[in-house]
Amino acid sequence: MFSSPDPKFVTLNLLKEKKFFLPNLENMEINESDLGSFDIDDIKIETLLFQTGYLTIKEVETIFNQRIFYLSYPNLEVRTALNERIFKYLLTDMSIKKNAIFKSIQKQDMKEFEKALYQLFASIPYNSYVNNEIQNYEGYYANVIYSYLSGLGIQFIAEDVTNLGRIDLTIATPDMSQVYVIEFKVVDNKNQNGKALEQIKDKKYHEKYLDIAKEIIIIGIEFSKKDKNICKFEWEKI
Repeated sequence: MFSSPDPKFVTLNLLKEKKFFLPNLENMEINESDLGSFDIDDIKIETLLFQTGYLTIKEVETIFNQRIFYLSYPNLEVRTALNERIFKYLLTDMSIKKNAIFKSIQKQDMKEFEKALYQLFASIPYNSYVNNEIQNYEGYYANVIYSYLSGLGIQFIAEDVTNLGRIDLTIATPDMSQVYVIEFKVVDNKNQNGKALEQIKDKKYHEKYLDIAKEIIIIGIEFSKKDKNICKFEWEKI
């Protein structure tokens, strides 16, 4: 039976130092030598997660006599467990109500959705930002939200591909009655416009779901480097 990895290997501290993008764990590509590596001083996070059972081999491809392994979570339960662990380790305030985001999506209450996300980032301890510039990267905020949603067991698509680009995050209800198309931007200050919502419209990201979803809500979320939290939250119903 696999043992759980030490928290120091699976916290966002390690992931952000290596600029690792958590959504990539949905479909990782790794070569055979890295897959079997036991060099603890230079081990890849995906190798560690495979060796401890959090990732499993989904497909093997041979290219010029080299085997390429494609890894992913074994199931939803494992994805939820790993990301809930990352989520708990990251936060100091565990009073965040898990049901808040479920209810906000179900009721299409965007004020509550914004509030839940704002509280999430407000609960991240200050020392997470010391001696680094992670607050300057969109990937960091996407990682936090990814681990948050995954830890809740919510189904979603990160970096959802369209014919004109990639949607940062797509959340859909199980019956596809509601689809949320979300774009992130990081700005220098709260008065600057990062045009997150405008990008969704310009790139027509929502059109991918026009014939599938009953309702589509597009959301632009902008983060302030200075405040390390949401500074602008815009949304429209399509």
